Amino acid sequence: MQPVSSVVNPPDVQARKPSIHLSLSRVGVTNVEKVIRISRDGHEQLYWANLECFVDLGPAQKGAHMSRFEETVNEVIGEVILGSSAFRAEELAQRIAELVRERQDARRAEVTIAARYPEHKPAPVSGIQTQELYTLFGTAVATASGTRRLIGVAAQGMTACPCAQELVAGAARERLSADGFDDAQIEKIFDDVPVATHNQRGLGTLHIGCPEDCESDIDAATLLRIVEESMSSEIYEMMKRTDEAAVVEKAHRRPRFVEDCVREMVKGVVEGLPDLAPGTFVSARQENLETIHQHNVVAERFGLLSELTHELGAGEYSERHTSMREWLEAPSVQTPAR
Repeated sequence: MQPVSSVVNPPDVQARKPSIHLSLSRVGVTNVEKVIRISRDGHEQLYWANLECFVDLGPAQKGAHMSRFEETVNEVIGEVILGSSAFRAEELAQRIAELVRERQDARRAEVTIAARYPEHKPAPVSGIQTQELYTLFGTAVATASGTRRLIGVAAQGMTACPCAQELVAGAARERLSADGFDDAQIEKIFDDVPVATHNQRGLGTLHIGCPEDCESDIDAATLLRIVEESMSSEIYEMMKRTDEAAVVEKAHRRPRFVEDCVREMVKGVVEGLPDLAPGTFVSARQENLETIHQHNVVAERFGLLSELTHELGAGEYSERHTSMREWLEAPSVQTPAR
């Protein structure tokens, strides 16, 4: 029979020294699923959230205390989020990361949250209310020097291919010319009738990283607007026929490559969020699900805001593209003077 003393005070195996003295970059838990209840305007709204929590592990510690991750997540969700007027995934991630770092006695803690939540918006012509699901991301890295946060959003939209549209327009122009239409008449026809092309459903993702001394209040709704407007058209889960016609026509009047969408997102951040500090991190990613190919296409741009604004202003290639991992793991972010 096991001695009573060992049951009452079980050994702390995780605190023992490992047989191999080697630090680990990240140790933690993934796929932690929670349903968060938020009170908004007197009504309760549900967010499904998936969390990841990590700490670094020193060379003299055998393992992290895995149960403390779950305890901390449950405590913070109840303490900080329930009853609040707005859900900010990066603030929840920050609180969890700082508490995890403290309880695990770690130099560094990292928490990532992906939350799915509904928004209601009207269709473009009929005004019928349609429920759209979006993804909100929050990431925080807590160290002794402070906490760095990332807010992100993901949204879907529609893109129309410019290349195929020009090919179709060229063939149509030849046929119209052969039928006796002059150049002015042909251009008038193209102005009145958008030219056909193939389409894609686009998946846009935008992340904004806030340095330790950041005081900017970044609204997820603003980021969603930037993502959706970067594509040829927004899409809606429920539409009347008049809405369908409006969406298709809008998309074909704004044909955009996957690369165009990323550039539009970055431009939207620079112009739409003028108060961001130069040391702010920006990451824009677009993936288009092709319709006439079996593959998908992807474009990305990431870097510090100072890198992006310099390139946009000067038109010169920026040799430095700071990645998200580099930004998160940097010792500190020195905010350049404006």
